Amino acid sequence: MAEPVVDIPAGRSHDFLSLTTKPILKRRRPGQLVAVIVVLFAIVYGIYVLFTNPGFGWPTVGKYLFDKRILGGLVVTLELTVIAMVIGFVVGLVVAVMRMSDNWLLRGVSGAYIWFFRGTPLLVQLLFWGFAAVLFPKIGLGIPWGPTFVEWNTNDLISLFAAAILGLGLNEGAYMAEIVRAGLLSVSPGQSEASRAMGFSHMSTLRFVVIPQAMKVIIPPVGNEVISMLKTTSLVIVIGVGDLLYNTQQIYAQNLKQIPLLIVASLWYILLTTILTLGQARLEKKYSKGNALLLGKAQR
Repeated sequence: MAEPVVDIPAGRSHDFLSLTTKPILKRRRPGQLVAVIVVLFAIVYGIYVLFTNPGFGWPTVGKYLFDKRILGGLVVTLELTVIAMVIGFVVGLVVAVMRMSDNWLLRGVSGAYIWFFRGTPLLVQLLFWGFAAVLFPKIGLGIPWGPTFVEWNTNDLISLFAAAILGLGLNEGAYMAEIVRAGLLSVSPGQSEASRAMGFSHMSTLRFVVIPQAMKVIIPPVGNEVISMLKTTSLVIVIGVGDLLYNTQQIYAQNLKQIPLLIVASLWYILLTTILTLGQARLEKKYSKGNALLLGKAQR
């Protein structure tokens, strides 16, 4: 391939060659240099304060980081997170389908559910479940305004752990419903119509066409909700559930080492949040590859 010919005006060749041979200089940015110096100074000073201020109590942090009470509370926190998210996703899926129904009654019921649980603070909902026995001392099965066949003590039926699960799960279901609905609506109706025209059944269309595409929209906010739920479980302290923060509080109530014990709890929360963030990134990468392989599998 012939090199392009550059037409240089007569008498200007010297100027042109001098411009092409000059080195390319980077644009000076003194503000960026100042910002780097300020940030480095803040990091160095922060590290200095962390290791020289005795108030942080790093020996106490090391002593209680793997304390059996802390680890026990950590297990309860993980249980609350997993169970509440499962309940929230199942409830959210059902409510999302109801919201997209042609039946006005189903749409109204689902809308009222979302309106109520998103409109009241989660802390208040947890307290209501924790003190449910005040409103209903007994829970039974029978005929309204008639005989009761079997009944239970409310405090025995709804333990503190169960109250925490109900409060967290039902509240999460309201937010999850909108996330799932947004994901399903993000898939063009033409995708389903084309899939059905190719002979796919309704379930195959949902499995191989709609859900894989919707997951790209659903996963990021669901990942955020899981991370948020992990930290939100600390609210169960108000009804006396022995999660990570509750057990931490019980320890520093005895030894008066508030800051070191709160650092212990924070380190565990940060570690778990980091793990969940990495897992979310891998799922997003997986579903960002598209659904060509799934479509091929469905056709076979």
